[in-house]
Amino acid sequence: MHKEINPDVFTERYRALLGHYELSGRRTQAARPHENGDIEQRHYRFKQALDQSLMLRGSRDFESRGDYEAFLRRLFAQLNAGRQQRLAEEIEVLRRLPSRRMDSSMRLRVKVGPSSTIRIRHNTYSVDSRLIGETVEVRLYADRIDVWYAQQKVDTLPRLRGRSGHHIEYRHIIDQLVRKPGAFENYRYRQDLFPTHRFRMAYDQLRHRLNGRSSKEYLRILELAAKENEAAVDEALGHLLHSERIITASAVSELLACGEGISTPRDVVVAPVELSAYDALLEGGRAGVC
Repeated sequence: MHKEINPDVFTERYRALLGHYELSGRRTQAARPHENGDIEQRHYRFKQALDQSLMLRGSRDFESRGDYEAFLRRLFAQLNAGRQQRLAEEIEVLRRLPSRRMDSSMRLRVKVGPSSTIRIRHNTYSVDSRLIGETVEVRLYADRIDVWYAQQKVDTLPRLRGRSGHHIEYRHIIDQLVRKPGAFENYRYRQDLFPTHRFRMAYDQLRHRLNGRSSKEYLRILELAAKENEAAVDEALGHLLHSERIITASAVSELLACGEGISTPRDVVVAPVELSAYDALLEGGRAGVC
């Protein structure tokens, strides 16, 4: 049980789960994990198998969550390969699942603060600035958060783990910041308002050149990224930085209008490595050894 969940709330939710599947539950004594030894041991063995599989794989990095889930499914299939006969016997005596699916989310109602953020499970998320002061319904899933307002889903956000984290989307708050650019300099999550390193470099150049007016000019560039095309604005900034031209929102807008500086996809050809070069290096190294 998660330490943030009140025991009474947890018990109520667990009873609802059992009731949905028409099951009856049994209790174990507090601080007596051995009373649920089969599951605890299976959990321990699975963690060991997962750790060993990752070591054999040679890397714990995955391109996406989907790739990691596919890796886990293959591991599950491997671990359960010898249990298919017993599973078939169990399936024969199982009842049919309920006709309706149980809601897998927890629903919370929270008020959007003046900074266009909501606080969920000790983490901060930004939402559209038009929702400031309104109460929204949050549907909390294992990997995401759905934000609902007026019976409509208005956003989906990745769920954060741990405490004191934040997920700030500049598109949510750009309108508010453009109206009050003075708030940008001391904004708590200002670092999240630089989508790429080029945006940061552009802001640094503006700050060096314009001093007090840098925030207003940068926010106009960020507004273009939010309402036009972030990738195109990033390319335009790269063009201005490379050509050492003065960066302004107007200059970026002109590049977007004419398409100048916006790179197009191209094939990248990597020449094959000449392995004989390594032989020459090795021979040279041996020749230098006394």
